[in-house]
Amino acid sequence: MVSGVTGQPEGESVLPARFSVRRRAAAGTVVLALAGELDHDTAGPLREALGDALGAGTDRIVVDCAELRFCDSTGLNVLLRGRLAAQEAGARLELAALQPPVARMLHITGADGVFRVHTELAEALAESPRAERQT
Repeated sequence: MVSGVTGQPEGESVLPARFSVRRRAAAGTVVLALAGELDHDTAGPLREALGDALGAGTDRIVVDCAELRFCDSTGLNVLLRGRLAAQEAGARLELAALQPPVARMLHITGADGVFRVHTELAEALAESPRAERQT
C-alpha cells in the first residue's frame, strides 16, 4: 500500500526536497526559479537546467533566487560556470531577488561584481531581453 506520495510506502516519512528548479519562459527570457539549499548534493538539477536553456538557444536566463535559502561554493561554481557558458553562447545569465545569506556569500566572494543582479524578478523581466550584454 502506498500513501499519497507516489511510490512512498505507507508509514514512512516524506522529506521535502532540499532544492528545486522550476523553469518557465517570460518576456523572451528563461526564468529558473530556485528554492531551498543549493550545495554539492543538490547542484545537479541547476547544472542541467542551465545546460538545457543554453542548448535551446536562449539569449537570456534570469535565475530567480527569491526562495533560495542557502548556496555553498559548489552552487556558486555552477552559477559562475553557467555565466561563462552563457557568455560563450552570446547569452546572458542574471540573478534576481537574492536573499541575505546568498547575497552575503556573493559579496564576500566578489561574485556579485560579475553578475548582473536585480532586486526583484519583476524588475529583471521589465527589462528588454535584448538589453545590454554581459561583459
